[in-house]
Amino acid sequence: MSACQISGQTSAPRNPRLAALGHAMQRHRKAIQAIQWGVVGLYAFLLLVPAWLPLPDHRAHILSNLTVFAAFVFWGIWWPFVLVSMVLFGRLWCGVFCPEGSLSEAASRIGLGRPIPPWMRWKGWPFVAFLGTTLYGQMASVYQYPTGALVVLGGSTVAAVAVGLVYGKGKRVWCRHLCPVNGVFALLAKLAPVHYHADKSAWEDYNRQVRQGEAVRHSAPDCAPLIPLKQLDSASDCHMCSRCSGYKDAMRLEARKPGSELITPSRDRPASAWEFLLLNFGLLGIAIGAFHWTASPWFVQLKQLSAVWLVNHDWLWPLETTAPWWLLTNYPAQNDVFNLLDGGLLIAYILATSMVMGTLLSGCLALANRALGTWSWQRLWHLAYALIPLGGLGVFLGLSTTTVTLLRGDGLRMLWANDARAALLISCSAWCLWLSWKILARYAGGMRRLLALGGMALAIGVVLMAWWLMFWGW
Repeated sequence: MSACQISGQTSAPRNPRLAALGHAMQRHRKAIQAIQWGVVGLYAFLLLVPAWLPLPDHRAHILSNLTVFAAFVFWGIWWPFVLVSMVLFGRLWCGVFCPEGSLSEAASRIGLGRPIPPWMRWKGWPFVAFLGTTLYGQMASVYQYPTGALVVLGGSTVAAVAVGLVYGKGKRVWCRHLCPVNGVFALLAKLAPVHYHADKSAWEDYNRQVRQGEAVRHSAPDCAPLIPLKQLDSASDCHMCSRCSGYKDAMRLEARKPGSELITPSRDRPASAWEFLLLNFGLLGIAIGAFHWTASPWFVQLKQLSAVWLVNHDWLWPLETTAPWWLLTNYPAQNDVFNLLDGGLLIAYILATSMVMGTLLSGCLALANRALGTWSWQRLWHLAYALIPLGGLGVFLGLSTTTVTLLRGDGLRMLWANDARAALLISCSAWCLWLSWKILARYAGGMRRLLALGGMALAIGVVLMAWWLMFWGW
């Protein structure tokens, strides 16, 4: 029963059907839990079983080999469309489907229940975790080998359970503070056209009725990601689990204009320097470098020049030394072995790409910021929000290369793939320009706004150039 029914208030939601959907999800928690544990079972099967099977040969196909099928599910469908779901539905994946979230919360219910330590609340973890996971994933060839997926995804899952066993009391401490993709999901969820919103006036009206004996006080919902519900206005941290739907007749699932949170950020969750770093140096830097290096002729030339230099100076150990497969790709039977030079250059290339992209984008945004008037750091962080759609699309396009490769291996020609990529990049760039124009309107008008838009257009151009190189230039 919703708080509206309990209190007898007559306030109506702006979208009754959407609010009713949220209430229905709340009433059917057991069905959602069944879905969660079904996903956990599927995740465990696809992650564990292929790691113990022989590696597939060139004749293996998606529907004839479990290892290839698992790779297609994880990297061709699962992760690309999890990102799409963030843009369409907010963090519904986190609250209803994510296996790590379900396992961490379940572990927390039987764990030690210790308080969250201050170090875990550090705002920089989303950036550091994304950086570390991306680099390690490339070193272990996470997209190509099931054992690589096991150590990266499985390691993250084990860490999530371990954190749940120690910290919190039935909460998702891992998800809120340490999950490697928490920061990315928080950025993309700002684009979603639906969110849970706390109506503060309705909240206060309900409290007044409780004090006057006109309504019954009910315990607070079990918010797993530890959100102060009264202040909930941003989609970034909300897992869309619907447990709070109808609480105090103030919590409802509501519609909003796509990207509206980018134009007008939540007062309780304004743009921050860490989000700026994660977007410019992470999503538009580290991630692009991770997808670039396998296609980059520059990486090949750098490797050849480095190898020649080492041979000429009789430093052969970087060329002869390898590492276990769980540290660095090592599959001799597949003729795929990274030596220390490969691993070092891989890391260096990705980090260099991050520095170049992040610096160029920061410079463009700084020009736009200065064109608006007196320098403002907070305004700079906010301007970066306009690039979030391109950041999300870039990771989707990078992951989709695995989708296309596997489908081509099964005989599908996929001749339309690059045309679709171009259409997505053009459409997304137009959206970013529109968001830029709207954001700039909050700070200036006239010629200042137009000059600042030029800086934003330059930033968009830098991102487009990076993807042009990968799909057309090289």
